[in-house]
Amino acid sequence: MYQQYPVADAPQEPQRAQQPPSVRNAVRLMYAGAALEVIAAIVAVLTSGSLKSAILKNHPNYTAAQLHTAEVDRATIVIIGTLIGIGLWIWMAQANGRGLPWARVLSAVFFGISTLGLLLSLVAARTAGTLIIGVIIWLAGLAAIVLLYSKESGPFFARPAPH
Repeated sequence: MYQQYPVADAPQEPQRAQQPPSVRNAVRLMYAGAALEVIAAIVAVLTSGSLKSAILKNHPNYTAAQLHTAEVDRATIVIIGTLIGIGLWIWMAQANGRGLPWARVLSAVFFGISTLGLLLSLVAARTAGTLIIGVIIWLAGLAAIVLLYSKESGPFFARPAPH
């Protein structure tokens, strides 16, 4: 039978830099973004009457059935989008909070997609309330990205050199 040698001199895992305040604040903004998604869904439900008017303004020849279908489609998109949005905000908050380099990059990609979505929503039938909360969510994302890519955050996302 073989005995293992003691591993007292084994190389230790390199230590990651402490989480700087910029990352901590970015993570908080991401959790706030998840909460804002819930508020956006509530606003969308509360302003659904205005949505009907907005749809009719963009499509004045819609029948009652077409209008109903457009409203149901919009509600479905809001529910699915809200659930996906909440999940992504929380996932990115946790991954960035752990300093995972890919999470910072993926957060920037998601922010780019969010920017395109906001621009597209400017031409879609939306109520003022949902547009305002959409801009607020976008601003939370912008602030988080700025903090994640600040000079102070860089070392936290750098991979420690192996010894």
